[in-house]
Amino acid sequence: MLPSDPMILMSFINLKLRDYYPTLEDLCEDLDVEVEDVMGPRTKAGFRDDEERRRFF
Repeated sequence: MLPSDPMILMSFINLKLRDYYPTLEDLCEDLDVEVEDVMGPRTKAGFRDDEERRRFF
């Protein structure tokens, strides 16, 4: 289950991308969640992605 708070969710996703997964798609597949479940809250909270650094800010 993903954190519901957008700030905690982005922190969680950034940690996982930095330490364990090469792509957001790989992370989502492993956690059995849809990419939209991650991207929706990200957009609402105003986060942008940095694909080169594999993180959201």
